[in-house]
Amino acid sequence: MRILVFGETGQVARALAPLLPKDAVCLNRAQADLLDPAACAAAIHSHAPDVVINAAAWTAVDKAEGEETDALTVNALAPGAMAAACASRGIPFLHVSTDYVFDGSGDAPWQTDAPTAPLNAYGRTKLAGEQAIRAAGGRAAILRTSWVFSTHGANFLKTMLRLSETRDALSIVDDQIGGPTPAEAIARALITMAEALFNGHPGGTWHIAGTPFVSWADFAREIFAAADRSVTVTGIPTADYPTPAPRPLNSRLDGTTLLRDFGLPQPDWKAQTRADVRRLIP
Repeated sequence: MRILVFGETGQVARALAPLLPKDAVCLNRAQADLLDPAACAAAIHSHAPDVVINAAAWTAVDKAEGEETDALTVNALAPGAMAAACASRGIPFLHVSTDYVFDGSGDAPWQTDAPTAPLNAYGRTKLAGEQAIRAAGGRAAILRTSWVFSTHGANFLKTMLRLSETRDALSIVDDQIGGPTPAEAIARALITMAEALFNGHPGGTWHIAGTPFVSWADFAREIFAAADRSVTVTGIPTADYPTPAPRPLNSRLDGTTLLRDFGLPQPDWKAQTRADVRRLIP
């Protein structure tokens, strides 16, 4: 099974790298610019893989508010072109999406078939990407996730560790609730799903998110405890931390169908947090 991956330098692709077969190809921005959807489709035809995984995305949520056209190209038009190229070749396409396609209302975990209603430009562009992939008509899997963290790239865990080097007190939002998700767990899920689709699974939409659900403030407390750093965390409401892009309060994702269809339980984010902190702070 020859796998082609878009987004070589991202958190998920970095986690995918050690799990991929030796003949897999990972493309970076210079090799396949997502601002050029036609080039992405051409790369698929050129490499002729058996499976394509799109782990690339525009993830600068606040920046997307002022640059929605570019974010739409990266998050929707390019994945749509990839999915169409895969459909024309009869090969599976896997794509990572987000909890931001929902409006964050209520406190129940979002089911995969729940109505979508994104609050911000990033969410709108990611939802448009899902719609373009489904419209392509091929065998595709969309894996929605939330609050991704790892030892690579920019993410909440690394930001908290950096701040803890110079701060002994922080105010952090405590009314946004979700599941911090290890990039390694997403990567393992994608490999399992890729094998299933390669062997005839029809595809669909699934959720993966870490458990137990937690606020950003409590996630931070767990990070500081794992790092053995004394930082006092004061919880504050989202209203006291305004950002250009509104954030959903409820980012809980229900992973029941991922377990049912692929045997993949929701990952334990606390265990992975401790492991990642040990890697970052030997």
